[in-house]
Amino acid sequence: LRSADLGFDKDRQLVIPLRSESAKNIYNAFKNELSKLSEIESVGASSYNPGIFNASNFLLYKEGQTINDAKLTQMNSIDVDYLTTLNIQPAAGRLFSKDFPSDTADGLILNETAIYQIGFTSPQQAIGKKIYLNAGGQPSALNIIGVVKDFHFQDLHLPIAPYAFGLNNLPRYNYIVVHAKPGDISQLLKSVQSSWHALNPGEPFEYSFLDKDFQKNYIAENQEASIVSYFTIIAILISCLGLFGLATFSAEQRIKEIGVRKVLGASVASIAILFSKDFLKLVVIAVFIASPVAWLLMNKWLQSFAYRITINWMVFAITTFFALLIALITTSLQCIKAAMANPVKSLRTA
Repeated sequence: LRSADLGFDKDRQLVIPLRSESAKNIYNAFKNELSKLSEIESVGASSYNPGIFNASNFLLYKEGQTINDAKLTQMNSIDVDYLTTLNIQPAAGRLFSKDFPSDTADGLILNETAIYQIGFTSPQQAIGKKIYLNAGGQPSALNIIGVVKDFHFQDLHLPIAPYAFGLNNLPRYNYIVVHAKPGDISQLLKSVQSSWHALNPGEPFEYSFLDKDFQKNYIAENQEASIVSYFTIIAILISCLGLFGLATFSAEQRIKEIGVRKVLGASVASIAILFSKDFLKLVVIAVFIASPVAWLLMNKWLQSFAYRITINWMVFAITTFFALLIALITTSLQCIKAAMANPVKSLRTA
């Protein structure tokens, strides 16, 4: 969830919401001011950003099809710089450009999933073709000018679905996205805030970071991970206390045996190993019981994600190693103490 390639550049992306009419109206002037700042690589704007719910969708179908063949496609209205700001890569054709004024009227960019689901055999085949959508009950024809590589505009619980970008000609956006250059973010924030207050003094400056916004979709998983971590620590401590008690009890029960072995020449190390093996056998048995159960439970949990890892056998190998190590450390101290006791006193013990 933290390291998956989402298909766009989520790092150093400053998101500024345009919540009010006054904020939306300063878009052009605000973008011009931001573009002058040396700490900024590019600035784009959109109706929706990856990771948040996209409420806009249309039924799209190609020439030769009817509305009955249409595929539900999510639509995002953007400006000419949005795709380059997020570094969403083209698979075929081109991105929106100021050099093509007609893009505002009928240009459309689709992702690869949309192309294949609508019925094209490849991104290249779709370029220049007409696509139809029904707005207000009337079909409108748009031209496919580009296809972008699939990217995760929703979190990894959900599969990538058909997605389209249209150029907003009003322009009225909900978000401005600022791609910052590497460096001091705090200084950039001060500069952006100053530009905001100069153009929109009556509204507070708000911002967030795109990577943090996207990770908010995994709050439940993060909380679950924290809870599991705490209970794991508690379980290990309780297990260690139980093992220590068993080791102490076993040493007391076999104190005469220890004395006899020492008199017959057994070393401290051999006695400690002999006693530790009994506990390590129990741990190995527990691992063989727990591992299949753990695999089944975790494999079922992973099914809730459209994109997921496979459970590697190394996870269980490492877990087994640390379980044995913890058991060995917990029991060996008591075993060594018993093994180093005076054998004469041990043999006199009733």
